[in-house]
Amino acid sequence: MNKLLTLLLLAASTSVMAELPPPSPEAKAKAAETAAKQAWAAKVDGYQLCESQNKVATTYRTSALAAGKPLAPPIATPPCSDPGPFKYVAAQEAKPLEAAGAHSPSTPAASPPNNREADASTKAPGDSKEPTRSNGPATVTEPAKANSPEPSKK
Repeated sequence: MNKLLTLLLLAASTSVMAELPPPSPEAKAKAAETAAKQAWAAKVDGYQLCESQNKVATTYRTSALAAGKPLAPPIATPPCSDPGPFKYVAAQEAKPLEAAGAHSPSTPAASPPNNREADASTKAPGDSKEPTRSNGPATVTEPAKANSPEPSKK
């Protein structure tokens, strides 16, 4: 009987584990706004706590000075910062690169980037000297090999 009951509960629990559909964009936006509101509420709570701690410390110091108790100098703490009223600005979705127009330049190039005019424009103002070139054939001389069994022929 226990095995049958366990099997029945196991079969019923697998149907409960169904996957939920993904949230709609409106639900995502509402969740983001709720998260922003909770973060703002936490900042307000921190501000109110800071103000109440300052009030308690001031009251204590005033009463201790009136009673003639020796006090240490107060510890410097950062001032309380008021978060202000709640403002929520919905985040905009980033456009895909194709829609943003970032995949190609807006105008075609007038000339290739490696032409002579482009090379001349990148030279320093004092570099007007062109390299010398000869029209004759290039001659290559091979160095004599040291420890070579044959003497080099020239």
